[in-house]
Amino acid sequence: MRKLHVLMAAMGASILLLLTACGSNGVPDAKNWDLEDFSYIDQDGKPFSKSDLKGKVWVADFIFTSCETVCLPMTSNMSKLQQQLKDEGVEDVEFVSFSVDPEIDKPEVMKKYGNQFNVDYRNWHFLTGYGQEEIEQFALDNFKTLVKKPEKEDQVIHGTSFFLMDQEGKIIRDYTGLQDIPFEDIIKHIKILQNY
Repeated sequence: MRKLHVLMAAMGASILLLLTACGSNGVPDAKNWDLEDFSYIDQDGKPFSKSDLKGKVWVADFIFTSCETVCLPMTSNMSKLQQQLKDEGVEDVEFVSFSVDPEIDKPEVMKKYGNQFNVDYRNWHFLTGYGQEEIEQFALDNFKTLVKKPEKEDQVIHGTSFFLMDQEGKIIRDYTGLQDIPFEDIIKHIKILQNY
């Protein structure tokens, strides 16, 4: 019996070490990057800020509506993720798409774009209402991702990652948002954050 207790204690200690190695929130390779406060407007022209996301796990990306390459598949993949979470009964997850071309992407333009993907706007917000330089700096400082609109060009250079945020607004992980999306991993990590 004593051997069993020692074995159980050793196993418990091993599991604790493994969980600790996964980062403070239990998600493997967690980045735990701080995210500054923001307050922009959504596809309905309503104010939307970081404080609206407090207490929720959320997924973000950077897109623009006149994108000729990566944004359509990225938004389609985000829409699939939204639907998969619904199908699994996972609630209280928000989605945020930051426009990287805010001069063009007015709220009504963002709404028209989102409508192509059967977006459920109850938990997905397309954000705009800032300057080009501001979003470029915001993306770099917080998400460590490049956003750059070359002069006299209509296409914006930007990353294609999906970013997972925890309930405190910390950036936990990033994943490819373009091809071979690790939907299972993202959903698993969301569940870890929600149950932590």
